[in-house]
Amino acid sequence: MTQNLDMSEMWKNYFNQSSTLIDEKMKEQIPPQVIGQLLEMYLLYHKMLNETTERYLEQMNVPTRKDISKIFSLIVNVDTKVDDLENLLEKARAKQLNPAELQFKIENFEKKLESVDAKLNQILTQVNYLIEVNNKKAADTTEAAKINAADDNKEAAKITPAGNNKKVTKITTAAKNRRTVKNKVATKNKRTASNMDD
Repeated sequence: MTQNLDMSEMWKNYFNQSSTLIDEKMKEQIPPQVIGQLLEMYLLYHKMLNETTERYLEQMNVPTRKDISKIFSLIVNVDTKVDDLENLLEKARAKQLNPAELQFKIENFEKKLESVDAKLNQILTQVNYLIEVNNKKAADTTEAAKINAADDNKEAAKITPAGNNKKVTKITTAAKNRRTVKNKVATKNKRTASNMDD
């Protein structure tokens, strides 16, 4: 009564039947609603799996992928900032003078300042000299004008009014000419003094 059971035969039969069933089902057209439901179920399962994994990792104090990616982005930002700082330091070092060059430039600047100071002193002494000369000339011209005016007045007093009107006009025109010449000289002296001041 015992039948000889061959397990390999049973497995072959099961495999053939299941494969034919799957082939037949695959040949049939699957409605899109079923595919949409399958995708929704997969997405819900994936979301639930991600949330549970994150909660588990938080409770175990293990960083998640998001935490590690944030850390990597922060490291990249810090690295770029350090590179920028290194570039700035290199530029600053390139522009910076060494102490010997700086000392040499300071000494040259001091020498130039001393020469400029000496030239300014020479200019000031010349300007002061010219001002004194112009002041003396102006004083001389004013004194000469006073003397000439007094002489003209004396000559005009000597001449009688009935006699020589022609002589009086000649004297007054001569006095006027002297005054205009003196005024021109005085204005010329003032101009030269103002030009020297500028």
